[in-house]
Amino acid sequence: MNGSNKNGGGGGGANEYIRRHHRHELKDHQCSSTLVRHIKAPVHLVWSLVRRFDQPQKYKPFVSRCVVQGNLEIGSLREVDVKSGLPATTSTERLELLDDDEHLLSIKIIGGDHRLRNYSSIISLHPEIIDGRPGTVVIESFVVDVPEGNTKDETCYFVEALIQCNLKSLCDVSERLAVQDHTEPIDRL
Repeated sequence: MNGSNKNGGGGGGANEYIRRHHRHELKDHQCSSTLVRHIKAPVHLVWSLVRRFDQPQKYKPFVSRCVVQGNLEIGSLREVDVKSGLPATTSTERLELLDDDEHLLSIKIIGGDHRLRNYSSIISLHPEIIDGRPGTVVIESFVVDVPEGNTKDETCYFVEALIQCNLKSLCDVSERLAVQDHTEPIDRL
């Protein structure tokens, strides 16, 4: 696999998942990278957020609105409105893969007013134990054309920064939900 691996600590198992699920055909004018995040929440809870192709705004802070045309199935399109502050306002994305058993989601950007041409990403979730509790390893990889006037490093750095922001938000939302899920009333009377 070409590109860089931004492993957020640990990773023996993550490397095997990357080899199995995160293969991209990389052309000369493209860059690719793989990012790993460990979340202190069970896979089913994290997956309940990630799998919602129709509601990425549940954890992606740069998405203000999302409209899906038709049923939620492979080939479905979504129109995403991006919050101000980024060099884009809209993105049209197609669902390439949604596997609830393997916890895999893949999308391809097919249009929009941005410079991410031929962008494709895969996100996979895998169970792990963190501090004796159920946790999740989230791996997201991408491939994208390097825009005219940019280097591969600049392009990867920009996309990695967006993904890191999304993964941090996914972590925050998931861990908050996990705490709520495990909070039980204490009756000391």
